[in-house]
Amino acid sequence: MAKIIAIANQKGGVGKTTTAINLCAALGETQRRVLLVDIDPQGNATTGSGVEKDSLELSVCDVLLGSCSCDEAIVSPEHIKFDVLPGNSDVTAAEVQLMTQRGRERRLADALKTVSERYDYIYIDCPPSLNVLTLNAFVVADGVLIPMQCEYYALEGLSSLLQTIKQVQSTVNPKLKIEGILRTMFDGRNKLGHEVSNQLIEHFESKVYRTVIPRNIRLAEAPSFGQPIVYYDKSSRGSIAYLALAGEIIRRQVSRQAAEVTESESDEQAVPGV
Repeated sequence: MAKIIAIANQKGGVGKTTTAINLCAALGETQRRVLLVDIDPQGNATTGSGVEKDSLELSVCDVLLGSCSCDEAIVSPEHIKFDVLPGNSDVTAAEVQLMTQRGRERRLADALKTVSERYDYIYIDCPPSLNVLTLNAFVVADGVLIPMQCEYYALEGLSSLLQTIKQVQSTVNPKLKIEGILRTMFDGRNKLGHEVSNQLIEHFESKVYRTVIPRNIRLAEAPSFGQPIVYYDKSSRGSIAYLALAGEIIRRQVSRQAAEVTESESDEQAVPGV
């Protein structure tokens, strides 16, 4: 069963889509089976993965509206080691239609049930707003990965996002949690960046990934070539950072699973006769 993670931040321009594309590619390099779901109407995760968003026959829009299955819409781009459930501006139409339909917040969850067994990880690139599309991602997700720049206004937006996550936890998805906070576009020469980074670590502790994504020209160039950075320039600082992030995520999951096994064994030993 896939681990499903929503990549979300209501503030745009924080490296959300860049993280979605390049983390999926980095995990693919470790032989993990990965699906990237693009529910952002801009469709940048789709084009950045080498898929032409304007010539799609089927997209995540059709999946959300029940016109087709995930299997029918998923594509496997050439030379890329992950699958894509693509999106484009049609997703806006899906958002409008879903507003009047019952069970609208569970459409993505119902659709992904049919394919989740095939993948180790499913990452959902959310819109830079808290709407019905983002709600669909939060309902199906095990956790939320929050990319954010280390600047003052980023902290303001974070509090609103955390409140939304709590509301979803208490109503429709109690398993939802903060998977991790990722510091993006980090400039080590910036004093404010270090101050905000320290505040994040002080408040969220281990939820903050140790890996930091630096500002990197090659990372910014890669989307215009429809390639993740690990294919565009594997030796660049951006590529090395996302490969490191993939390794950190895998290690965290292995440690978590080991802890769960230990806890389960302890519970069994505590039961008389077991």
